[in-house]
Amino acid sequence: MKKTYLKHFYGGSNQQKLCMFSKKAKVTCLVATFCAFAVWTYIFAGVSFPFIHKDRLQNQEDFLLKCIQGKSFKQKCPRDNPTTHNPTNLNNHVCPSYFRWIHEDLKPWREKGITRNMLKKAKKTAHFKLVIVDGKMYVEKYRKSIQTRDVFTLWGILQLLRLYPGKLPDLELMFDCEDKPVVPLDKFQGPNASPPPLFRYCSDQWSLDIVFPDWSFWGWAETNIKPWNNILKDIKEGNKKTKWKDRVPYAYWKGNPYVAPTRQNLLQCNVTLENDWNTLIYIQDWIQESNQGFNKSNLGDQCTHRGMVPLQHYWPIRNNSKCTSLKFAVEWGNNHTHKAQSIGEAGSKFIQEDLDMKNVYNYMFHLLNEYAKLLKFKPTIPRGAVEICPEKLMACDVIGGNKMRFMEESMVKVPSDSNPCTIPPPYEPLALEEFLGRKANSVMQVEIWEDEYWQSKNKGQ
Repeated sequence: MKKTYLKHFYGGSNQQKLCMFSKKAKVTCLVATFCAFAVWTYIFAGVSFPFIHKDRLQNQEDFLLKCIQGKSFKQKCPRDNPTTHNPTNLNNHVCPSYFRWIHEDLKPWREKGITRNMLKKAKKTAHFKLVIVDGKMYVEKYRKSIQTRDVFTLWGILQLLRLYPGKLPDLELMFDCEDKPVVPLDKFQGPNASPPPLFRYCSDQWSLDIVFPDWSFWGWAETNIKPWNNILKDIKEGNKKTKWKDRVPYAYWKGNPYVAPTRQNLLQCNVTLENDWNTLIYIQDWIQESNQGFNKSNLGDQCTHRGMVPLQHYWPIRNNSKCTSLKFAVEWGNNHTHKAQSIGEAGSKFIQEDLDMKNVYNYMFHLLNEYAKLLKFKPTIPRGAVEICPEKLMACDVIGGNKMRFMEESMVKVPSDSNPCTIPPPYEPLALEEFLGRKANSVMQVEIWEDEYWQSKNKGQ
């Protein structure tokens, strides 16, 4: 099995959280760093989307930064930007099937809706309240997030408003920029339950936190992770460097192991004098990388996942027996090279076609739109909120560095020439049960193969 292959299946670098649309059957976390198999379409730097009409890109820029120079001046939000969305391409298509999880994530509030009192309860851990009224965005900040998570999350939502001007309804929401879910399912059971609606980057099957794409889609300045559109090009170029048949037949992982116990356990799977688990495990020292200019941290040279299916898009690894599980996975791939390659290609195709930046914005749009339908109160601008726009709190106030560069590169410069895709209907209960059952059966099949492999190997010793 080739190096990049298992890197895709097992995944894991400090730059990538191991929860891309998953929740085991329902995991959830949207991130910007994926695996390195894809053959990606290059997306013009500084222009965010392949679905904007070519003539518009050549002849106009509807959105320009209108910065006021000088420290004595306060930036103001322009009033002459487009406020309505008038696409000329009226062809529509259905969103990828994983968009159905939006309905599942919002199901706890489907019957009763969301009251202002519920929203107040979500303030306990929130970093900010986001308000959209008449197409304008306002933020009431409660506390600072780690690094620039809050800044780039707000930046991403601003780009959504620029992509589809005037299309989002009025809304209010609370956002927590930490990773760990904090709304436990078991505390909000029964007909009288009123869970707080809290947006964050990750959730799991035991939690009710509402999952939203994470900040690094627009760049992670502190670790030199570029905006996702730029990374697509790097991945494409990286895959050209080594042909599939010439890649190292090992599983590969590089990241910071000290952020979670499950990562620390992975260090035991590295090659030693006594054991060769067919894995290469590297510790990523971000301080050292920063001092060296991040020259060894390019994702294009280096990924479960609600929409991805085991044995179709990736190879599952046991969490409680990583080393033996990894060794078997590599052995299986080396003995079934065509099947292994087809799984890797299917995973890459899924990412290329269903998880591109266009669908990130479409997912954001439909999540916020469906959420707004549940509000039982009229959104209003809080007294302590300030209007947010690129000029006022973002790019105009940033002097140089990755932060400014990533904002410039990820900025939406023209509205989309098409409407958002059409969100598919919710899962029927039986269909959802069958889908989750297929995934569980695929994992069980791999575990059976793995057990048989080790039983046979132990008998031969």
